[in-house]
Amino acid sequence: MKVKLHGTRGAYPTSTLNNQTYGGNTPCIEIINGEERIIVDAGTGILGIDFDTFYKSDRIDILLTHLHMDHIQGLAFCKPLFNPNKEIHIWGPGGSPESLQSRLNRFLSPPLFPIPLRDIPCNLIIEELPNTSFTLGNFLITSEFISHPGPTVGFRIQCGSKSVTYMPDH
Repeated sequence: MKVKLHGTRGAYPTSTLNNQTYGGNTPCIEIINGEERIIVDAGTGILGIDFDTFYKSDRIDILLTHLHMDHIQGLAFCKPLFNPNKEIHIWGPGGSPESLQSRLNRFLSPPLFPIPLRDIPCNLIIEELPNTSFTLGNFLITSEFISHPGPTVGFRIQCGSKSVTYMPDH
């Protein structure tokens, strides 16, 4: 299992000379096991993922810890969302009176974004996560609510004898 950090910056992306190579993008990590891949959070780091080369499958799974802007601001510009041949699963925290789809729609719709969520051409499947464990391919994923403003989950992602734990700290 390999972990790629595509974005680690909190709050907002920057492009100063000090962080042009590392540290300028907001949260996005990629967990890789052979040809299987999972994306955790969709900050601006998601824009650096080479979907054309590395995603052989038409299915992409994106796990969202929570919906603060720095963790979802790259989602609207994620190329596979605009490919009608792709099936995109977005997994995110339940635990709100308002559905995850409705909460995401507030960001992915006018006036904040020109295209409403319902008009995004990929096959979009939105899944709300409680405290649970589930499998995606060879990955065993455990989500658990954590203390953070708004519904937020942390993840433990295991593949074979290796695991990584990810939770936001800001």
